[in-house]
Formats: sequence, structure tokens, C-alpha cells
Amino acid sequence: MARPTTKKQLLQLGNDNFNKLFSLINSMTKEEQEKSFSFDDRDKNIRDVLVHLYEWHQLLLNWIRTNQAGNSANFLPDPYNWKTYPQMNVGFWEKHQKTALTEAVSLLEESYVEVIKLANTFTDEELFTKKYFSWTGATNLGNYCVSAISSHYDWAIKKTKAHQKSFA
Repeated sequence: MARPTTKKQLLQLGNDNFNKLFSLINSMTKEEQEKSFSFDDRDKNIRDVLVHLYEWHQLLLNWIRTNQAGNSANFLPDPYNWKTYPQMNVGFWEKHQKTALTEAVSLLEESYVEVIKLANTFTDEELFTKKYFSWTGATNLGNYCVSAISSHYDWAIKKTKAHQKSFA
């Protein structure tokens, strides 16, 4: 499916990619799920990928809720910006090194429900009209949602498939 331009497409692709990701993960043995990746990457295993998705859900949820409450906030928390966000991702990785895979799954599943529920409260116009909200800058809220939901799941699917190939 092309990049979503309606709420229906956003929710459908998010749901499809989320389910696809978990189908891949669930097709692996527990040992394979916990095995380290054979390729060099910031994320070393499935757990790292899942907590990364969870943390980006948190960014989206916090940003929307803060701005809806009338408090101006950037999507990326200080001191990060779009040039330095890879350092933020490393911080997420470091934060979760003691998080168990089962906990990572639970965190992601719970935040997924929250993100979808929140996205569902917006209309197509609110999601996909550029500058509809002053706090989205020159873009639209839907682009942020796509990035944190379906596009990020697609990234995770690619990582998971690469991991699967290493033991196939």
C-alpha cells in the first residue's frame, strides 16, 4: 500500500504491518527471538527493535497530548533535533538493556493500542491537512503518525526478516 493519505489507510496499514511484524516474530522459536543479530546495527536483537518502536510511540503520544493540552512541544524532546535524533535512539537502546523480551512485547502491544486509539480520534482533515495544527509545522499530523506507526513497523519487519535469514 502507498503512503497513507486518509485515516482509514493509516489505521489499516498500521494494523497490517503490526500484525505482519508479530507473525514473523511468532514464527520463530524463543531461542531465535532472543538470539543476537548477525549483522552490525544499533539494535542487537528483536527486543531492541520492539522497545525502539515503543519509545517512538511514546514520542508521538506525548507530543500530541502535550500540544492538545495547550502546551507547546516539539516532537523530539530537548536536546534532540532531526540531525541528532540518532543519539536519542541510542539512549532508548541503553535505557532498555535490562528489559526482557516479554516485557518489550507487552510495552509495544499496549502502546500500539494507545496510538491507534488516539489516531482514531482525529478526522481525515485533522490528520492530513498541512498546517491544520500550528504545532505540526509545515507538514501534517498524519505524516508524524505514519512515521511512528506503519513506516516504523515496516523498518522493524525488514530487520526481523534479515535476522531470520541469518539462521535459515
